Amino acid sequence: MTRLPVVKPGEVIRKLEKAGFQIDHVTGSLYILRHPDGRRTVVPYHAGRDIKRGVLRAIVRQAGLTVQRFLDL
Repeated sequence: MTRLPVVKPGEVIRKLEKAGFQIDHVTGSLYILRHPDGRRTVVPYHAGRDIKRGVLRAIVRQAGLTVQRFLDL
């Protein structure tokens, strides 16, 4: 299993946008992204804080991507 890096929320959002997701709306500090085929994922965006590995793994799972595909983006 590939180990996920600790990344900034902006980088996660950029990678998801490359995968075809678009920002649907923002509620507080949560960015809700949707894919045209109906998939949805939520990215917490707290300024100056990284997204931890467990949360990142959940985001990748919600997006329907594999860890390797996410890292390749």
